[in-house]
Amino acid sequence: MAILSKEEAQAILKKVLSFSKADFCEVSLNGSDGGNIRYARNAVSTAGQISVMSLGVSSTFGKKTGSATINEFDDASLQKVVKRAEELAMLAPENPEFMPPLGPQTFPESTTYNANTAAMTPDTRAEMVGKSLSVSKAANLDAAGFLENSTRFNSIMNSKGLFAYNKGTNVSFSVTVRNKQGTGSGYIEQDFNDLSKMDTLALSKIAASKANGSAGAKAIEPGKYTVILEPLAASDMLGNMFRGFDARSADEGRSFMSKKGGGTRLGEQLFSENVNIYSDPLNLDIPSAPWNGDGLPIKRTQWVKDGIVKNLSYSRYWAAQKGVEPVPFSRSIVVEGGTQSLEELIKSTEKGILVTRFWYIRSVDPQTLLLTGLTRDGTFYIENGEIKFPIKNFRFNESPVIMLNNVEALGKPVRTGSGMIPPMKIKDFTFTSLSDAI
Repeated sequence: MAILSKEEAQAILKKVLSFSKADFCEVSLNGSDGGNIRYARNAVSTAGQISVMSLGVSSTFGKKTGSATINEFDDASLQKVVKRAEELAMLAPENPEFMPPLGPQTFPESTTYNANTAAMTPDTRAEMVGKSLSVSKAANLDAAGFLENSTRFNSIMNSKGLFAYNKGTNVSFSVTVRNKQGTGSGYIEQDFNDLSKMDTLALSKIAASKANGSAGAKAIEPGKYTVILEPLAASDMLGNMFRGFDARSADEGRSFMSKKGGGTRLGEQLFSENVNIYSDPLNLDIPSAPWNGDGLPIKRTQWVKDGIVKNLSYSRYWAAQKGVEPVPFSRSIVVEGGTQSLEELIKSTEKGILVTRFWYIRSVDPQTLLLTGLTRDGTFYIENGEIKFPIKNFRFNESPVIMLNNVEALGKPVRTGSGMIPPMKIKDFTFTSLSDAI
């Protein structure tokens, strides 16, 4: 019962609303079905199948809201959860930022669902993990990984006539491969809506190659270097920045988008001219639901154009305070790039460092977005367009804002981490100390 059709979800939501006595009522119904395999030291350690569904009710009297959830769906249980939400609402304080529910909205059909991914079985997962393990075993390496697939639906309905439904699929895979001596490590992760795009054999070969190639790392002096960031490393840095495109945080002086003395940096050129960032829930490479938790339609939005910040994200409440239209944020972020491959970016580099990924990233200064963290799982020195030798890992202190000011070249975007991200060639990236981690 975990995955309901649009019509099945709609029927339950209508029934729940019929029990409501509140001024406003909003009901959400969500479910997921999927499975996973975890393995370590070249052997499967756990495997499972999970199927869950839950219903949440938010009841409002005036500006007082109470919420309750349940995972039973007979009439008595549905009546009970509505009554509980109403009882809690009467006890709650008024919400000074309360926004009345939206009325009916129109949403385009999403492309988040893939039938092949939804049809995955334990045998499918076992075969995919088997391919990964065949790589590490053949190379006398140790692998630890995780494969997971899920099919989900999300739906909401309120007493003002809004109804939204979306169904989607996802398959994700990550693996760490190390040599027996513990001196070399490689890592890769990937996720897709479409199972046919997931190649655990090819991905595991990349991780194994890094594990062998990173053994015997040499120490070089910390400092400022030209770096080639693989898409995963670039994504590790940019995820923090994307969250900064929030108008309220900027207006209240709490983000890198805040201007000293008040106001925001909207309209300023903060990045290199070759930096363009947009989001689009209908992007076929990284689709997402075309509506947010409030039921607002999510449209294609240009966040950065030629290095200039063009939009900030506005919640319904903050948009009302500022007299503008709400602008919901989307998870389907695309950083536009060029056509060069990672290998071509390396060939164009006289001296530099190739970074597989970053790890243990922490904020140092939210207003400049200065971050610190470590390289990991394969860091290499580049000279005259070639990878010469592995190097010991570094701690870095860098801001993605400064990083995107120092872009020399962008490669072809690929789906990874927080969006469609290209490999990046960045000058003057700051490494502050060495790390013994592999």
